[in-house]
Amino acid sequence: MSETTAPVTRAASASASVISSVSHGHSRTRRAEISLRALQIVLALFYGVASALPKLIAHPSAVESFDRIGWGSPGMYIIGSLELAGAIALLVPVLSSVAAAALSALMVGAFIVQLTVFHGQYAATPLILMVPLMLIAWARRHRTADLVRLVRRRA
Repeated sequence: MSETTAPVTRAASASASVISSVSHGHSRTRRAEISLRALQIVLALFYGVASALPKLIAHPSAVESFDRIGWGSPGMYIIGSLELAGAIALLVPVLSSVAAAALSALMVGAFIVQLTVFHGQYAATPLILMVPLMLIAWARRHRTADLVRLVRRRA
């Protein structure tokens, strides 16, 4: 084989692998996959530590907020538990898409509460958090099919 055909062969091989990966729906680069996983970890830490923990340990600021909403301690513990469950599930590959969608739904509720009870003071925060959550839900949507297959197999 001559030196002039070797690069063409490598380029053709690389193109074939890209076309093959696109046709299989797995065209994400390794860097994008790592970035997405890092985003999941950051959001999991945020929801677990900064959001759920104050509610679950009954930090005075959380108690005051939930009393103002009218949900009291039971509502605070329920929301904190849901946030912690979502944070953990974001780190479990087969649950990541469902967790991101569930946390997005929780953020819709938080947005409504911010508008109605707190007069929109921090209403942008849940909306900002929904953007990366929806990105994760969409990018990991194939995992939902894996979850459905797993549940059906065990049923």
